[in-house]
Amino acid sequence: MLIAPLCLTQRQETHRIEVELLVKGHSDLGEVTPEVKASDSQTSVAIADLEWREMEGDDCGFHYGDGANEAQDSDFPTVERSRLQEMLSLLGLETYQAQKLTLQDSLQISFDSMKNWAPQVPKDLPWHFLRKLQALNSEARNTTMVLDMPPDAWPAEKESQMEEEMIYWDPAEDMAADDIYSFSELPMPDTPVNPLDLLCALLLSSDTFLQQEVLLKMSLCQFALPLVLPDSENHYHTFLLWALRGVVRTCCFQPPRGLGSFREDSVVLSRVPTFAFVRMDVSSNSKSQLLNAILSPARRQWDCFWHRDLNLGTNSREIADGLVEISWFFPSGKEDLDVFPEPMAFLNLRGDIGSHWLQFKLLTEVSSAVFILTDNISKKEYKLLYPMKESTTKYYFILSPYRGKRNTNLRFLNRLIPVLKIDHSHVLVKVSSTDNESFVRRIRAIICSVARSPCRRLSVEDMAHAARKLGLRIDEDFEECQKAKERMEKIIRKIKDVDAYKRDELRLQGDPARKAAQVEREFCQLQWVSEPPEKHRAELRRRVLELRVQQNGQEPTSGVQEFILGISSPSLGERQYFLRWMEWGLARLGSPRPRQPPETLLTLRPKLGGASDLNEPFWPEPLGVEHFLREMGQFYEAESCLVEAGKLPAGQRRFAHFPGLAVELLLGGLPLELVDGATLSIPVRWVTGLLKELHVRLDRRSRLVVLSALGAPGTGKSTLLNTMFGLRFATGRSCSPRGSFMQLLPVAEGFSQDLGCDQILVIDSGGLISGALPSAGDRFELEASLATLLMGLSNVTVVSLAEMKDIPPAILHAFLRLEKTGHMPNYQFVYQNLHDLSVPSPKPRDRRQLLDPPSDLGRAATHMEKQGSSFRTLAGLAERQHVWHIPALWHGAPPMATVSLGYSEAIFELKRCLLENIRNGLSNQNQNIQQLIELVRRL
Repeated sequence: MLIAPLCLTQRQETHRIEVELLVKGHSDLGEVTPEVKASDSQTSVAIADLEWREMEGDDCGFHYGDGANEAQDSDFPTVERSRLQEMLSLLGLETYQAQKLTLQDSLQISFDSMKNWAPQVPKDLPWHFLRKLQALNSEARNTTMVLDMPPDAWPAEKESQMEEEMIYWDPAEDMAADDIYSFSELPMPDTPVNPLDLLCALLLSSDTFLQQEVLLKMSLCQFALPLVLPDSENHYHTFLLWALRGVVRTCCFQPPRGLGSFREDSVVLSRVPTFAFVRMDVSSNSKSQLLNAILSPARRQWDCFWHRDLNLGTNSREIADGLVEISWFFPSGKEDLDVFPEPMAFLNLRGDIGSHWLQFKLLTEVSSAVFILTDNISKKEYKLLYPMKESTTKYYFILSPYRGKRNTNLRFLNRLIPVLKIDHSHVLVKVSSTDNESFVRRIRAIICSVARSPCRRLSVEDMAHAARKLGLRIDEDFEECQKAKERMEKIIRKIKDVDAYKRDELRLQGDPARKAAQVEREFCQLQWVSEPPEKHRAELRRRVLELRVQQNGQEPTSGVQEFILGISSPSLGERQYFLRWMEWGLARLGSPRPRQPPETLLTLRPKLGGASDLNEPFWPEPLGVEHFLREMGQFYEAESCLVEAGKLPAGQRRFAHFPGLAVELLLGGLPLELVDGATLSIPVRWVTGLLKELHVRLDRRSRLVVLSALGAPGTGKSTLLNTMFGLRFATGRSCSPRGSFMQLLPVAEGFSQDLGCDQILVIDSGGLISGALPSAGDRFELEASLATLLMGLSNVTVVSLAEMKDIPPAILHAFLRLEKTGHMPNYQFVYQNLHDLSVPSPKPRDRRQLLDPPSDLGRAATHMEKQGSSFRTLAGLAERQHVWHIPALWHGAPPMATVSLGYSEAIFELKRCLLENIRNGLSNQNQNIQQLIELVRRL
């Protein structure tokens, strides 16, 4: 479409002068104001558009190609409105414009959770994308659909896999066969949706917490992330600062490359050199393919940026033009893989800079260098770039000139050289005969040269300041989010030393809580004694009551009170924002955190072969949200103990509402601590109060299935649960919480009758099971008791194993104890290959060894249980259950590795098997929350 030159009125001429002043001040980010009023924001956007229109000369009519006009005023709104509305309607997302799609909506267990299906109509695509992304599937961006066909016309599935007693997953053996995602036999219709359009439409229809989850999962898949989300329908574009805050990456910063050289930090806070790639008018070269080649090491291709040759949806963009994507390179410390020596960020503007002038101006303000891809430079391109004469950014041109245009290109390039302060070394020519590898090496050399010289290094937060000044909307610049941030900062400002803060502000934890837990543990053990001495029982009661009286005499400190106010806000949104801010604020106290190289984490697990102190930590535990909730739990425990003993009238309770506050967080998706990681005990009154409150909140939908995952730290169980169900258990950190956490998964009402439950309570054993041997004495007995508790509460138990014969002794011991009670959950043994893909998976004949308990563990458990035949029972039990062999999580070397497709597909099969077992009644799930409360008390 050609747009005729616009005649400026006197008012527009005034705006033009203001724009020129604005452009001159852009390069100094120190002058960027932190906040812009809404009216100022709209004015800035309109000014930016007027500036571009004023630049159009008599012979510079502009062709918008297949992109969308960047008008954010009211000149050309109708075409964009229709495009956006038509896309939302096509994808079935128009109903989510007033009431946004939430994270909890995407986590619901439904009929579709058990099926692997290809989308048949465009309305299937958003949900298909979310499910694939939740499973970290590298094919999530595929928008290919299959024609709607009757079931009898579909290829037969491999039912034999589900009927096997033992499932073995070997991607190499399955390569020639149809895997679970193979639909090659089905007819494929034309794909009506570009993957970038799907992403933009979904993000525009999602609340900020779902946006954050989508970007986090995309980062784990090594997809480029949206930084500026276009939305011409509502006359603003959004800078996704909040949505990116959850992305944390690990990289090797400097030699030595060994222990301790890795650090973990938020991508929002890291200041790194940034390089932008944009297209001016027409370019024969693909920016995205070039960027992928630049980021990919030798002999490996990483498709961070989607491009037209991926064949995952090749239709032209309808609403995604103007999208700015960002991706990072992080070094691994391996010279053969690291294409750059330090972290760097790369930006990609979708569409032509002339149609998206505002985004281009932002990129020139935040980038260390801008690479402009175009086929030719004529008078129109010269006029377009002339306003950048005050810019301090370095510019490079990548040309693919038409034949016969040489003189024109040279004439206007020579005119641009003094304007952009460049020389002929800043102009690169790439034609069809150019060697791609040599060209990519040349681009990398330029990038390294710019990074070595004094250059602009900005964080995403710094970029947001520049975007705010230009008039873009920042996704966290609204009242609820900012109020929650201010409350978080009140708490964080008082934390100068973490250990001192725990001691002075979280007073009920530490020694008082450990002593009370030890006494109550001794009291519980008396239940298993046939005739316990009444005098000893009375003495234990007296001691625990004395400790609880001391705790109840304390008052919540100012920090705890501020935290309680934050989670008590009547606004659900403000509560959720406050929790996220708290998580990031507390993580920042130790940021950037030292981290061990991924391949060494397994060797760092504690090997507790001898006696040890029960209070000795497995690893230093950072301060987290769970510490504030533990403090609330201790106040509730102490008060409840006094009420039970008749020392405090029920009417004088001050903390009876605490379980209700915590349950609201659980229902909102926050994992709650079930077993205290500090005392290694379960606070029975607190957990009972939580479950009672949950029963009230869920009303008639309280039928439960409890699914637990047990295993030593570093065996991948938390990642497995998160990938399977989209949960938020802490993973991948050498200093993650030690306690056992639980999270609630709702079952869709239309599926609950078929599945036999309304909710699935998922429990992650965390760092409780360290692998202590029986010779460790009390430590081993404690771990065995905790394993018995978690497995005893469960209907389904996943035992995660890192190596063959690596079943922790405490878990074996728990099997024996539970056999006596007659409670035998459905077990799934999961062996995970935690090394790289070059390590071969065990062959079927080797799997049998997993079921044969090592002789030393057999003797130890036999000694403790006086029942040597139980191991034969355990081996027989394992024969009847599934044993899974999961491929390696990473395809390549972290931090730039992608999640392997084999891992994602195997986890999906495991999930389908678990849900199938629940539906078929193999998990003995006939219990509700009241029955779970009784189990907690009994165990």
